[in-house]
Amino acid sequence: MTNKLIDFRSDTVTQPTFAMRAAMQEAKLGDDVFGDDPSVNALQEQIAAMLGFEAALFVPTGTQSNLCAILSHCQRGDEYIVGQQAHCYRWEGGGAAVFGSVQPQPLAHQADGTLALADIEAAIKPDDAHFARSRLLALENTLGGKLLPFDYVQAATQLAKSKGLNRHLDGARLFNAAVAQAAQTGSDAHTEARRIAECFDSVSVCFSKGLGAPIGSALCGSHDFIARAHRIRKMAGGGMRQSGLLAAAASHALDHHIARLALDHALAQRLAEGLAGIAGLQVEAPQTNIVFVDLSGAAKAQSAALLKHLADQGIQATGLYRLRFVTHLDVDVDGVDRAVAAIRQFFQTRG
Repeated sequence: MTNKLIDFRSDTVTQPTFAMRAAMQEAKLGDDVFGDDPSVNALQEQIAAMLGFEAALFVPTGTQSNLCAILSHCQRGDEYIVGQQAHCYRWEGGGAAVFGSVQPQPLAHQADGTLALADIEAAIKPDDAHFARSRLLALENTLGGKLLPFDYVQAATQLAKSKGLNRHLDGARLFNAAVAQAAQTGSDAHTEARRIAECFDSVSVCFSKGLGAPIGSALCGSHDFIARAHRIRKMAGGGMRQSGLLAAAASHALDHHIARLALDHALAQRLAEGLAGIAGLQVEAPQTNIVFVDLSGAAKAQSAALLKHLADQGIQATGLYRLRFVTHLDVDVDGVDRAVAAIRQFFQTRG
């Protein structure tokens, strides 16, 4: 019997659960371009209330959500301050610059994923015709699986506000951050998600990563902000018709899949501990559901061979710039233990 495929490439590879499929099947539908899809409207009201905002907008992707946010906060000739590794700068095709003529001002990250407050302040341009107008600070939480410390989030967003900048959070994995933060505070994930969100003028949340929905993100903000974002969504081709099928999946995820993210975090920790001590591997201790592994010394040139070895055993991972393993609702203890055993076998056979 062939072993079940274990896919660690991303938490975007999850399949809808049977209960989620049932919720989709039963969804009440309308035409969301006309604003009358009841399932979309319910989702938008649900996520806005959950995070403490006036309104929300359901969009097909997190990339489009961030684009709508930046172009709603900024005009042509403005700039947004952002980290070098932030998704909305590095991994989204330069959309804000291409479509909106909004200049990014990327900053280097500190080891914990933060941007130094002094670097943020120094990057804010004076009101002078020589410079783009600094309008927005964009942070991401989690960033590469790292939880931004809450006192830092408060300090950075307060600095931005004091300098007249708007504040946007790419919270693609906001609920992973909230679950990890709740473990520190003894609170619950819903409370911590709202505490994080309240530091920002807008927040983007992805439903198709750890929450397990097939498609969709939401952008949250004020009524006026969402009205501007709605217009940009239309221009970007994001107006969907009977999208309540997808919204129902997202609502199901919010109702049933937040607390279980703690299981993904525990499995990432199990994977990291299982790989500890293997010669040639440097394992970054995970804070949420992403484990990064660097190959060093003689093992450094064996990345491609290791990935092929895993693939031959029905285990998928990525190695674009570092080896990355992401746990999610379709990965279980057996899958993690199979990966650990396969990696150990690979290095044992190469002495």
